[in-house]
Amino acid sequence: MRPDKKAIVDEVWDDARIESFLDKSPMGEGEDPDYSLLLNAYRGMRAEDFARFIRRYLATGRSLDACGRDGRTLRETISGHRHASDFLRILDAAR
Repeated sequence: MRPDKKAIVDEVWDDARIESFLDKSPMGEGEDPDYSLLLNAYRGMRAEDFARFIRRYLATGRSLDACGRDGRTLRETISGHRHASDFLRILDAAR
């Protein structure tokens, strides 16, 4: 974390805030909207909030198999990330 950036703890993630991630636009032209939502949620949420998001995401008929422009799913994209293990478990459990 940058020295000038204050750590935020006990941030409130109510249902409305989690659901707002379902309304985000794709991050780039030609990006699969489902993949974009997943990546955005992964980048912006703690694991426990991501789990709540995934339940809502799937309830709207979206796909965990959506791929980015590089042809990789979110699971494939984050599998090498140092802090991704909780997120990977959530994705696996949702299948």
